[in-house]
Amino acid sequence: MAKLYFRYGTMNSGKSIEVLRVAHNYEEQGKKVLLFTSVVDDRYGIGKVASRIGMQKEAAVVDDDMDMFAIAQSERPNAILVDEAQFLGEKQIKQLVDIVDSLNIPVMAYGLRADFLGQLFEGSYHLLALADTIEEIKTVCWYCDKKAIMNMRCKDGIPVFEGEQIMVGGNDSYVPVCRKCYAAERKKLQASQPRIHP
Repeated sequence: MAKLYFRYGTMNSGKSIEVLRVAHNYEEQGKKVLLFTSVVDDRYGIGKVASRIGMQKEAAVVDDDMDMFAIAQSERPNAILVDEAQFLGEKQIKQLVDIVDSLNIPVMAYGLRADFLGQLFEGSYHLLALADTIEEIKTVCWYCDKKAIMNMRCKDGIPVFEGEQIMVGGNDSYVPVCRKCYAAERKKLQASQPRIHP
């Protein structure tokens, strides 16, 4: 019985390398894999799943108009892998559910759980609600040895805590941190800002 998997982690936790590893394992056995990635992530070029260690693979680009169910129905792969799944919308997540339930094709979606303010992305919200299996891909905090669960946005190496939810970037823009270090950096920034007295 096929399942919908949501495998989430912070920035720099190895999600994309895991996508590439799983795709390689299927293909090495002569099995067909469909690889999708969001149109939003263009760090390495549109339609590429790429890891920070240099490996990459072409992928179909998911935008609002793509019908992943129709593609899966036509192609009949052994599995579907989705990178940057946090950027998908509700309609696209429901297509993934339909692929699993109607076509009996396993779908493995990889992405961030929450943004730099600790708010769920739309795709993550629906995956957390609908996935059969939810698994965390772990990494360590940038500042200490605890498990990272937050994505801290930085500008010129300084943490920032305001801005648009989506800003595509790598290690120059985000670091994985634990909740305690995230709170400490936020307090440090607030303490450094001048107070306005009435």
